[in-house]
Amino acid sequence: MPRHIFFSFHYAPDNWRVSQVRNIGIVDGSKAAHDNEWQEVVRGGDPAIERWISSQMDGRSCTVVLAGASTAARKWIDFEIIESWKRGMGVVGMCIHGLKDRNGLQSLKGANPFAHMSFGQRRFADIVRCYDPPHYSSTDAYAWIAEHLSNAIEEAVRIRASF
Repeated sequence: MPRHIFFSFHYAPDNWRVSQVRNIGIVDGSKAAHDNEWQEVVRGGDPAIERWISSQMDGRSCTVVLAGASTAARKWIDFEIIESWKRGMGVVGMCIHGLKDRNGLQSLKGANPFAHMSFGQRRFADIVRCYDPPHYSSTDAYAWIAEHLSNAIEEAVRIRASF
C-alpha cells in the first residue's frame, strides 16, 4: 500500500515536472490546488495559507520536496518543511531539474532546499537527504526517480523517527 505524501514545490516553474512525479503511481500524493482554489486561499493572507497547507498535510506521513531551479529558500516551501518536521513527518528532497517541462526544456539544478535551515545545532541538510538523479536525459531521470522515490520516502520516515 502506498504512503500518503505531501508534495512541496515551486508551482509556476515546476508544476509540469511535478505532475510527472505524481503520475509515477508509487505514492498517494496530496491533491493539487486548482488555480481558483489557490487564489481564494491567498486572498485570506498568510494565516489562511498556513491553515490550508496544514490541512493538506493531515494524514500524510512524509513530505517530498520536489526541488527545481528556484525552490530553495522560498517562504512557503520553508514553512512546509518546518511544519512537516514539527508534525513528525519524514522529509526528503528530490531534484527534478532533469525532467522536461511542457516546452520540452530541462532547467538548471537549484540549491539544496535544506541547506539554509537548521535543527538545533545541526544543518537540516545534514539530517535529511536531497536526491539528485544522476542522469542527463529526462527519460533516464524519470526512471531513476520512479525506481528510488519509494525507498527515499521510507528512509525519510526512519530518519524522522530517530529524532
